[in-house]
Amino acid sequence: MSPFPNPICVAIDTSDLDRAVALARTLKGAVGFLKLGLEFFYAHGASGYEKVAACGTPIFLDLKLHDIPNTVAGGLRSLMKLEPLPAIVNVHAAGGEAMLMAAREVIATIEATRRPKLIAVTILTSLDSGDLETIGFDMRDGADTQTHALGLAAVVAGCGLDGVVCSPREVAAMRAGFGKHFMTVVPGIRPLTSAVADQKRIATPEDTLRAGAHILVIGRPITGSDDPLAAARLIKAEIDSAQELVHGR
Repeated sequence: MSPFPNPICVAIDTSDLDRAVALARTLKGAVGFLKLGLEFFYAHGASGYEKVAACGTPIFLDLKLHDIPNTVAGGLRSLMKLEPLPAIVNVHAAGGEAMLMAAREVIATIEATRRPKLIAVTILTSLDSGDLETIGFDMRDGADTQTHALGLAAVVAGCGLDGVVCSPREVAAMRAGFGKHFMTVVPGIRPLTSAVADQKRIATPEDTLRAGAHILVIGRPITGSDDPLAAARLIKAEIDSAQELVHGR
């Protein structure tokens, strides 16, 4: 099960700053993290980030940096000027070893007590094996999304990053291959009562935690609810119940 007391990370996917801040204030204390991504950051940049972060919940800044090593390093150096610093930042694993190492070197300059976790995206949860074949992945000999996600994760682990973003279906294999301390941040989480939407590789919070996930990224089931706080609390109760069953309490 997750080492975090509250593994829920709410994806605030909006360009509306007032709504983002209102959600951050409403959900404070009910969730463990907030995720700010491209839609929000492109609209509001550092100042918008800092207004949401000032609400007090740790931030996963989900910008998926992917470029030549020097450019990614420069981008991360700029992000390391944010106050407060994000708890988690990410890059794309497909950027390769040199890019991953350059990113790690930037993060390593931050004092340990403030240093963000650096993770890498493997295979997006909106993609399945057919999509990978279309964009040129080698799908021969039974290869599938998990095969390629694990291959990318091996590169990430070898470069000394803290973990990966992966689908729920890959969590157990990630834990088996790279150990319980290799962080797995998992989107595609859908409570039983929620719609699938545009995710293809999904699972429930309980199943994902049982597989060994560290952080569950949940967006529309909470942010699209008429009562986001109640929705977050309901999911947290489901998680707590699952943890009690696993630990035999």
